[in-house]
Amino acid sequence: MKKIRMNQAKDYVGQTVLIGAWVANKRSSGKIAFLQLRDGATYFQGIVVKSDVPEEVFEIAKSLTQETAVYVTGVVQEDTRSRLGYELLVTGLEVIGESHEYPITPKEHGTDFLMDHRHLWLRSSKQHAIMQIRNAIIYASYEFFDQNGFIKFDSPILSGNAAENTTELFETDYFGDPAFLSQSGQLYLEAGAMAFGPVFDFGPVFRAEKSKTRRHLTEFWMMDAEYPFVTHDESLDLQEAYVKALIQGVLDRSPHALETLERDVELLKKYVSEPFKRISYDEAIDLLQAHEADEDTDYEHLEHGDDFGSPHETWISNHFGVPTFVMNYPADIKAFYMKPVPGNESRVLCADLLAPEGYGEIIGGSEREVDYDKLYEKIKENGLNPDDYAFYLDLRKYGSVPHAGFGLGLERMVTFVAGTKHIREAIPFPRLLNRIFP
Repeated sequence: MKKIRMNQAKDYVGQTVLIGAWVANKRSSGKIAFLQLRDGATYFQGIVVKSDVPEEVFEIAKSLTQETAVYVTGVVQEDTRSRLGYELLVTGLEVIGESHEYPITPKEHGTDFLMDHRHLWLRSSKQHAIMQIRNAIIYASYEFFDQNGFIKFDSPILSGNAAENTTELFETDYFGDPAFLSQSGQLYLEAGAMAFGPVFDFGPVFRAEKSKTRRHLTEFWMMDAEYPFVTHDESLDLQEAYVKALIQGVLDRSPHALETLERDVELLKKYVSEPFKRISYDEAIDLLQAHEADEDTDYEHLEHGDDFGSPHETWISNHFGVPTFVMNYPADIKAFYMKPVPGNESRVLCADLLAPEGYGEIIGGSEREVDYDKLYEKIKENGLNPDDYAFYLDLRKYGSVPHAGFGLGLERMVTFVAGTKHIREAIPFPRLLNRIFP
């Protein structure tokens, strides 16, 4: 008898198999018991017919409680009514681990309660679906970068300098010297790009932002990419292809998860098939100003030079109905390493990709400054110590070339593709301003 997971069912129709699973729910009558089971890969139904099994097996089935762990033996059979397409006609049951008074019942629970029990909430069908989508996006990312000639280049978690805003650093003691949890692997990836060509990194990053919005975490996962001998426009082309590959990867790999979450897959298909919109920062400001008096707008007035808030990002992307690149932001509100727009030092060659439906920024990228002297001065202008960036400046002394890169926030991408309302559900154990447990 073969031990399988139920997502392998199509290969075992008519055969007796053994599956380790947990009981998500059950209902029974005097003659038949229906078990909703989950084995980690999927949810499936097990049917226990009293007349077809020993009496003790049916008694076990009737007594099972929520989240009891079992070994279930049965015959795989097709079921066109099931989302999976298969069910298990149970012939045997063995209780492996009992479960008493499971705290998350089918009734409604408050968010704080569910977050306190996050280690158990992950077992629910919707949270399970979100994690499947997260996995599909990670898988599609590795596949995309491999197909496009990138290699994985790991950057450190501990660093002696800041890649982004110095006010958002988590500081720790490193044998008597200050060290910081990484905000981004970008600076190290640039070194990798000069050695290996196109490189990418995937790992946790940390931002000490005192923010309680539905878009922010203090610890999240970032997919960073860097590549030499490219312009910013070429980088935008790759970013668009990348995001489309991620969406298509979820459509192909996790259709049942999208169905569980009741995600509008036609919208996702639209984002894959239609070109993304590209507008400049100044065009976006003009557009916002032109529509700020409209009845359906609820954002504050912005002048040229101001940064966008969430309502502005939402309006811009919804206005075009597809993911939208906003390009060439003011240098004063962007990072020190970005290259100025030729002929306009007040703007930099960068772009944020705004997702529609109110999901906001999912990618930030730019062409990097390649001139040693200009970069040195920008570091000083930002109140940073050039000595802390000696290795980064060194890259401009030995064969500096045009290069660009970007970073995609995994949890924001998951939230967007899954259609969930809050980013805390897009990571197994979210770290928020007021939450570090469990």
